[in-house]
Amino acid sequence: MNARRKFLQKSLLATAGLSMPSILTAEEFFRNTSRISPNDQINIGLIGCKGMGWSNMSALLKIPEVNCIALADIDSSVLDQRADDVVKARGKKPAIYKDYRKMLENKDIDVVVIGTPDHWHCLNLVDSLDAGKHAYVEKPLANSIEECRIMVDATKKYGKMVQVGQWQRSGSQYSDAIDFVKSGQLGNIRLVKCWAYQGWMNPVPVKNNSPVPNGVDYDMWLGPAPKKPFNENRFHFNFRWFWDYAGGLMTDWGVHEIDIALYAMGVKAPKSVMASGGKLAYPDDASETPDTLQTVYEYDGFNMLWEHATGIDGGNYGYSEGIAFIGNNATLVVNRGGWEVISEKQGDKPKIEAVSRVRPQGNAMDNHMSNFIQAIKNNDANSLNCGVETGSVAAINAHMGNIAYKTGEKIYWDEQKGLFTNKEANKLIKAQYHNGWKLPKI
Repeated sequence: MNARRKFLQKSLLATAGLSMPSILTAEEFFRNTSRISPNDQINIGLIGCKGMGWSNMSALLKIPEVNCIALADIDSSVLDQRADDVVKARGKKPAIYKDYRKMLENKDIDVVVIGTPDHWHCLNLVDSLDAGKHAYVEKPLANSIEECRIMVDATKKYGKMVQVGQWQRSGSQYSDAIDFVKSGQLGNIRLVKCWAYQGWMNPVPVKNNSPVPNGVDYDMWLGPAPKKPFNENRFHFNFRWFWDYAGGLMTDWGVHEIDIALYAMGVKAPKSVMASGGKLAYPDDASETPDTLQTVYEYDGFNMLWEHATGIDGGNYGYSEGIAFIGNNATLVVNRGGWEVISEKQGDKPKIEAVSRVRPQGNAMDNHMSNFIQAIKNNDANSLNCGVETGSVAAINAHMGNIAYKTGEKIYWDEQKGLFTNKEANKLIKAQYHNGWKLPKI
């Protein structure tokens, strides 16, 4: 059993002698944490409180010594709702802020959770680090390759713990699968398939622009993105399907699966990338990013295929999402439901022994948060299951897929220069900031 697996089995809750499958109620919190000294308390502020930001905070609130003492969001209704949720969990209302920069002035905050849309991640993280905070930042790490590099440099400069929300890194099935791939039993691996088929995703209906909802600071929501009238389609969850704010399924789901693929194969950057797809399922809906995409990455010794599709679940090997390592002896398939090995045959006999579906143990998100908090306590960035450099590798590769799609060409990567050989592709590496916001300089 490798060191990372051993750590996952020794989660923070286990060391506290507690089993907490859900957020603690205020009563449970005070009953179970009476022995935790003030010096061991970890105070957290959350930026972006509606979707994944709150999911992250909910997972952290399972840890007895974690407190949510501050919330920042541009939507007053979201702030009010989440403040009530914190009161239910901890019995004390957090401070609330419409401008996250004011929240970062709070000296009592030790850690910041960043759950904002992708186009805000870089500014949020750099400002949090500059304010002396550790940070947990949602995936993908950033909305451009340039921002990813800045965030890595900022983390090195300030020396704080930064965990990225690619929580599959803390799942037992992925750890087991990676170990099996690295054992060599699959034989020579010539292809890795990664996919996300999202049958639940319906067309985004076209809507007219509308007035900004009451209590929403829309200018702050836009931040460095281009100035455009308010449209409900671009707000909250659906921001993912518009280039100004995110990269569609290629970055939203891609970073999860690509991360596991590259880590298992021991590579970081492709030699070339090409992509084809478009709005083939819902050509007339409001979204901009492709609902159907195939991206081929060339690495030394193997290719990787990323594919996604909305509105259907018929993915590879009967799974709607996953990663398949295809070797001469067998294929290993892993996803959020478990892992298995499908053997090739030599005549009538299997080349290696097949492995029936192995289900994951524990909750990967909870493990990810426990790992983050333990790294902070130990001041050990090397123990993070998904530190900022790991997050940057996955995000950069995913962005390369989108860049290949936008150029419509096979593009080649010069790893020494950190640039493509294609001028148009290199332009898309850059972040474009607007409305007076400036790209951070480290």
